[in-house]
Amino acid sequence: QVKVEESGGGSVQEGGSLRLSCTTSDSNYAMGWFRQAPGKKREAVACINWSGDVILYTDSVKGRFTISRDNTKNANYLQMNNLKVEDTAMYYCAASGTCSPSIPYFGVLAFGSNYWGQGTQVTVSS
Repeated sequence: QVKVEESGGGSVQEGGSLRLSCTTSDSNYAMGWFRQAPGKKREAVACINWSGDVILYTDSVKGRFTISRDNTKNANYLQMNNLKVEDTAMYYCAASGTCSPSIPYFGVLAFGSNYWGQGTQVTVSS
């Protein structure tokens, strides 16, 4: 089990930006973000492997969101630009074993809730 903690959520107007941060007790994992809005399916947003040379995004955020990591700080970040109303959701950071396009949810959810943070709310208004 690894401790995962998110920060940086908030409320912005459409077109605005937010930066989510995630710190972990151990950096030896692939890291990812997923989101869930009320009444909607859970959706993997982005993931990055340990070395940072594999990065994946769901289609709806490509070109707007950027995931990065700093293993010296046991941290990863999700820079979200040009936010849209449909980005409104609870965002969760997760540690996993891989970041792969051939695994459901990019593998972000593979280790289960003991490897997820508590979530941070992102609300985008028009």
